[in-house]
Amino acid sequence: MADLADDVYRRLLVLRCQVGDRAAFEELVRQTQPRLGSYLHKVLVGEANVDDVIQDVWMDVLRNIARLNDPAAFLPWLYRIAHNRAFALLRRRRPMAIVDDVEMPVDQTDFTFEDRQAVHAAMDQLAPEHREVLLLRFMEDLSYEQIAHVTGCQLGTVRSRIHNAKRQLRRILEKAGQP
Repeated sequence: MADLADDVYRRLLVLRCQVGDRAAFEELVRQTQPRLGSYLHKVLVGEANVDDVIQDVWMDVLRNIARLNDPAAFLPWLYRIAHNRAFALLRRRRPMAIVDDVEMPVDQTDFTFEDRQAVHAAMDQLAPEHREVLLLRFMEDLSYEQIAHVTGCQLGTVRSRIHNAKRQLRRILEKAGQP
């Protein structure tokens, strides 16, 4: 029930932002900043300019929120902006490595704090496009369709990336001696 209330409140904030309510924009930033920051820090592992990227994302949101047709689409729209900014930075910095042959654990019955740390460390080793889809799916709980919108990929590409990212994550964890 809280998720529904949060979603309705976020839609209301977006509508208020669209008519120029600065306090609503500040509240929207306050609500979504932790998730956005976490997402960008994980996608841009090792980059020094993550805070600058976050600020650029919010500037893009401020400039363009009036053009957002559906307030319910705010989160996928926000992550699309963040995706574009992050991958533009990555393209300028280094070529992307794509690893396509991999496998992932699904049994989470005895998932400890150490397991969680190992998964986060292993995710840092994934190619950015694989790390991103896992973050959007399992940490941000976006649907495959929303992830396709955020990444600008076809639905089949999203499914493939998630599958391959899971496989790669499993390999990394197995090499590290994690179950």
